[in-house]
Amino acid sequence: MDLRSIQRPLKERYRSDPEAARITLRATGSQVDTPLSCSVDIGRAIYQAEAHAGVGGSGTAACSGDLLLGALAACAQLTCQMVATAMGIPFERIEVTVEGDLDLRGTLGIAQDVPVGFQAIRVRFDVEAPQATPEQLEALREKTEQYCVVMQTLLNPPPVETRWS
Repeated sequence: MDLRSIQRPLKERYRSDPEAARITLRATGSQVDTPLSCSVDIGRAIYQAEAHAGVGGSGTAACSGDLLLGALAACAQLTCQMVATAMGIPFERIEVTVEGDLDLRGTLGIAQDVPVGFQAIRVRFDVEAPQATPEQLEALREKTEQYCVVMQTLLNPPPVETRWS
């Protein structure tokens, strides 16, 4: 696949018309029959989500933490593959694993000194590229981390605005 050819007209358009590069993604959560689950519509697919088993869910669907870590894994995976391809780095396999640590006492409000949310997130890249040089692999790491949208959003969080109606 010639990734540069695919992206060239996009880059040219965005250079000549920066407003064309601005997009808004949307996800909508909707109530279902129990307070422990919901549907999430991302516009191209609808996913079922539920509370983690550790806070009362059944454990049969992804929880919001799974979805967050999954978004990071997908973004890191795709970014790494695209960067390697664009840089001409020969690889046999790339696999990204993301883990996150939570203390559910914070989520359940039973320990005021425990924060709500992930206390740590680890992203592991397993890259099989026996023909790549150490310099190529270092450049791959730098560019992947630089251009991974979800990783950069977590590292440099934007303001989050809430509205109630």
